Amino acid sequence: MPARVTAIGIVVLLFTGCATVPTGPSVMVLPGTGKTFERFQADDAVCRPWALQQAGTQPGTAATRDTLTGAAVGAVVGAGLGAAIGAAAGHPGAGAAIGAGGGLLGGTAIGASAGQSAGYSVQRRYDMAYQQCMYAKGNQIPGARRAAPPAYLAPLPPPPPAGPPPPPPPAPS
Repeated sequence: MPARVTAIGIVVLLFTGCATVPTGPSVMVLPGTGKTFERFQADDAVCRPWALQQAGTQPGTAATRDTLTGAAVGAVVGAGLGAAIGAAAGHPGAGAAIGAGGGLLGGTAIGASAGQSAGYSVQRRYDMAYQQCMYAKGNQIPGARRAAPPAYLAPLPPPPPAGPPPPPPPAPS
């Protein structure tokens, strides 16, 4: 039974590794007006490492770390609970093995969810930094526009001259 649970845990880990976020930008950036493709590629080569530095880590690394942490914590907690329950039934070793297997599965599922969330959060930070860098180098971001110059309003007319008010109109006779 423990070998079967461990095999299932390994399969789950392998499949969670398949659902990873991209390792580069996942947003569209176009060359700026009049910019050659070679210059665009040079900008890209500068902005990718800069965006990675701003994000702090690669998205896939964050996802894998959280998935493995969840699996390890789940296995340890499951083994402890399984040993305690197994000891009450007179089989602490079997209880620990079953608990570790169950904890591994549960921890992997929870860790995979946390890993996916962490990976997408890092990917979002990476994409934002990449877009900022490419935009600053004169490239185009679909949906983004440069700020328009401020619109100036016509000046207000001058106030009326100071002086006594005009006399009232004559009364009708």
